[in-house]
Amino acid sequence: MSNYITYSYEALERFCNDVFEKFGFTKDESKIISDVLLMSDLYGIESHGMQRLARYHKGIEKGLIKVKAKPEVVFETPVSAVIEGNDGMGQLIGHFAMEKAIEKASKTGMAVVSCRNSNHYGIAGYYAKMASDKGFLGMSMTNSEAIMVPTFGRLAMLGSNPIAVAMPAEPYDFFFDASTTVVTRGKLEIYNKLSKPLPEGWALDASGKPSSDAEDVLKNIVAKNGGGIMPLGGSTEQLGSHKGYGYGMFCEIFTSIFSGGLTSNHTHTGGKGGTCHGFMVINPNIFGNADEIKAHLSTFLEELRNSPKSEGQTRIYTHGEKEIIASADRMKNGIAVNINTVFEMAQMCKFVGLDYKSYLGEVDFSGAKSGSYQ
Repeated sequence: MSNYITYSYEALERFCNDVFEKFGFTKDESKIISDVLLMSDLYGIESHGMQRLARYHKGIEKGLIKVKAKPEVVFETPVSAVIEGNDGMGQLIGHFAMEKAIEKASKTGMAVVSCRNSNHYGIAGYYAKMASDKGFLGMSMTNSEAIMVPTFGRLAMLGSNPIAVAMPAEPYDFFFDASTTVVTRGKLEIYNKLSKPLPEGWALDASGKPSSDAEDVLKNIVAKNGGGIMPLGGSTEQLGSHKGYGYGMFCEIFTSIFSGGLTSNHTHTGGKGGTCHGFMVINPNIFGNADEIKAHLSTFLEELRNSPKSEGQTRIYTHGEKEIIASADRMKNGIAVNINTVFEMAQMCKFVGLDYKSYLGEVDFSGAKSGSYQ
């Protein structure tokens, strides 16, 4: 991993907290933003951790993200709410909305909260886990700038539109977090930073034909020239493209449609982010005894792990298991950060007036490039 530098969790946490405070966020707000980003890196989801910092830097600099903005409830019932994000930081809006959903579900048994006019909020699973940590089932979704080309199309119309679900279990909580595209935009940014060709079956060029050129695909997404990332299942019905496309629409309904916000194809236009999120919380007590339900899920997950393995395989993982293992390893041995991302972090320090060496050490940036500053 010669293209990576390893830092402790504590070092990256200090970096994030100090940088976001310098941008004008409060200590508590900076802590929330840092928690979301670092959970991503701890879980091994490199595309949404430190590598996302450049995007937030540019969003703040361009005015897409308004540092002083506060989310507000604009419509509410005992089991639902619509949140106006006022173009604030996505992590803060998402945290506010999920806390609202948890509060309502604690009283009524379940709740759905939809948000509009937000920005990128990190990994969807962070918010689902917030509910799971309280003993509930949590769901979290977000639309995004259009990157998904619908089945048989050639223009990106939906976002990566991830859906995350988390629910308490032993010894590992059920934790599922996945985009409804084959990969996320962040994965393309990583391949661009590494100057690597994209694997077959990930992306399409402006004419709707398969492409392995990460830089070209990213530029086309930003310019809305056509092309983008395929839905889960690829670009044909044979392997289920229509299913990934449909899951993306499911997410769009819970985010932009319920909130009255911008659909993915209209976000990031006219100097506005406009990202929308959706959250659902279900208290298992509305189905009986929550402890018995947790034990029932735990039993099934254990049966899955112990079921017969295919030839040459020694282990079946349940969703969330790999993340717990990865998190423990990274807390002990550090988090590896791509040299190009470290370069972007140094640029952020310079922008806010911090000495990057006090956080990142002496780094040779010769040959480093910024893949997210587009």
